[in-house]
Amino acid sequence: MVSIAVNKGRDNVAMLGIGAYRPQRIVSNAEVCETLDSTPEWIFERTGIHNRRWISGDETIQSIAAAAGERALKNTPIDRDKVGAVILCTSSWLKLTPHGAPSVAHDLGLNGVAAFDLTSGCGGFGYGLGVAADLIRAGSFDYVLVIGAETMTVGLDPTDRGTAMIFGDGAGAVVVGPAEENGISPTVWGSDGENAEAISQDVDFLAYMNKAQAMQGTDPAVEPIGRMSLHMEGPKVFRWAAVTLPRALSTALENSGVAKEDIEVFVPHQANARINELMKKNLGLAEGIPMANDIENTGNTSAASIPLAIEEMLVTGKAKGGQVALLLGFGAGLSYAGQVVTLPPAPKEPSF
Repeated sequence: MVSIAVNKGRDNVAMLGIGAYRPQRIVSNAEVCETLDSTPEWIFERTGIHNRRWISGDETIQSIAAAAGERALKNTPIDRDKVGAVILCTSSWLKLTPHGAPSVAHDLGLNGVAAFDLTSGCGGFGYGLGVAADLIRAGSFDYVLVIGAETMTVGLDPTDRGTAMIFGDGAGAVVVGPAEENGISPTVWGSDGENAEAISQDVDFLAYMNKAQAMQGTDPAVEPIGRMSLHMEGPKVFRWAAVTLPRALSTALENSGVAKEDIEVFVPHQANARINELMKKNLGLAEGIPMANDIENTGNTSAASIPLAIEEMLVTGKAKGGQVALLLGFGAGLSYAGQVVTLPPAPKEPSF
């Protein structure tokens, strides 16, 4: 039997540095209500959001992903040429081909490394972090750059009460690498395809192209194309989250070997402040444990929300590098991914 060589992996891995980028344009609830039939007070009461960031000017998903990645690299005490892979977690890259990660890697001076996109909705960063940790443990790479980047507003219907007030744009990134003590637990992840359509595009690409082709013939029976938009059945997602996510969090704690009493920071996906409060209560975390609330001024940034929320807590002093945190991302798929982690040091180059 032929013997196949095995790369020597690293048992202990951690997030070694973090970076983020927040778009320049701040959009208040009042501005959203200029188009949406709602009030600023109603939006905050239901979502916990006062403001969100939207891309403007020359900002693109590629530019904000690269900016977050650049800051993460600068905030990590390693040479960037040691990074062997870039994972871009996103659901809003505008092309299926070419995918985004190679272009972002090139912008970061990392042309030639392994680079791929990972699409798992709002749970994308948790999936990317789990994949990166396992790649390093397997010996495939020494260091991996994980970027969560979204420009959700590109695909929003500004009149849709289920999405227009919730989503924002932004990017966050971490460098994952070997550490003296393990700082990333095994990932707990799962999905519910039975209810996948609760968060979905209104039409698929083929239907959209067929409609565009019919429009070229100016067929009067064909309605205008309009925008391909994201739609969400909020109550169904809320019920799924209330039942599924507490179990996922409990399993993440069990698999990590960390007692819930030892959790020092809670960083859930910034989807809805009410969902996050409910999860914290149902899990029985201590009253005084800091919980991320970046949603208040950043909105729901899908796969970017957890690294953005971590960065905000570190920059403002709500959390400190080295503390033990419970992470959980969840959303489209429907899918989720969670880990217990050691937080990276506060960034020397913050996003605000």
